[in-house]
Amino acid sequence: MPAINFHRTLPGYVPTPLRDVPRLAAELGVGRVLVKEESSRLGLPAFKVLGASYAIARTLGERFGLDGLKLDTLRAAVRGSAVRLYAATDGNHGRAVAHVAALIGAAATIYYPPGITEAAKKAIAAEGARTVEVEGDYDDVVARAATEAGADPASVLVQDTSWAGYTDIPQWIVDGYATLCLEADDQLAALGLTAPDLVVVPVGVGSFAQAVVSHYRGAAGGTGSDGGTLLAVEPDRAAGLVAALRAGKPVKVPTGETIMTGLNCGTVSALAWPVLRDGLDGAVTVSDDQAATAVDDLARLGVDSGPCGAATLAAARLVLGQPGWREAIGLGPDAVVLLLSTEGRAANPVPDDRV
Repeated sequence: MPAINFHRTLPGYVPTPLRDVPRLAAELGVGRVLVKEESSRLGLPAFKVLGASYAIARTLGERFGLDGLKLDTLRAAVRGSAVRLYAATDGNHGRAVAHVAALIGAAATIYYPPGITEAAKKAIAAEGARTVEVEGDYDDVVARAATEAGADPASVLVQDTSWAGYTDIPQWIVDGYATLCLEADDQLAALGLTAPDLVVVPVGVGSFAQAVVSHYRGAAGGTGSDGGTLLAVEPDRAAGLVAALRAGKPVKVPTGETIMTGLNCGTVSALAWPVLRDGLDGAVTVSDDQAATAVDDLARLGVDSGPCGAATLAAARLVLGQPGWREAIGLGPDAVVLLLSTEGRAANPVPDDRV
């Protein structure tokens, strides 16, 4: 069944808002700018719980032979078992896994690099998870989580990146993210609009972008509109997708500190790569200063967006402000631009020296 049917059974499920921001439309010289705001999603300040919840439900459903994916059924199956969820994170994904673990009564161990915010570390621990800080970059953290999960026969590794032999759960996470796109379709239709002319999506390992590209290119029951432009954005200090597109294959790139911590990943997911390679129209990088400015500007316009989400506005400003780029992608003055803001400020507060 579509993941959205499962999500609708969860306590507190409501579609997140689609904010119409006329002042940004005027600034960018387009007809509409709409921001999908993920500052409050199923009790968390980021969208990641969509993928984590669905993947965990699918995995446990198969492990325990469950008939249907319902919260009470999952809780009953987990009760009395030794199930432990493992995940590596740079912030939001780990908190989502820990949150779902608490919701169904399972244990969780979450691994993260030193560079995530103290607020993110505390938020993960507050969900009741065991936390492990791992020296190194995000790829090192993923490797540690996978190794320790592999040594635990009761483990479920809930990772949003994939590699050879590990694809089912990452794909279910991608399937869960599709709920956001289906909601946006309905919200656009309610405004009398069809598919957007430009969609801007932030990229870490690329799983969310995989869901977005699959949706808009027609591979996930979405609009299938090949006419729209799909643009990815990464931090300039963690540009794994841009490097992969230039090289024609996934490559590992060194990463540095960035306020866009949820995007601080150096290698594109193997599962996402062919979808992004074939379906994206472009990818750009933005700086911390550009993202921080976008956070502040969106807040003044009534949109709650953290740096990872606000990076989409920074990218739109970059692309539409470059001579000739607007014409190259065929974006006219009546164009509809959709910015996918994946987190609120509470998920990833901008450091004081960047405000």
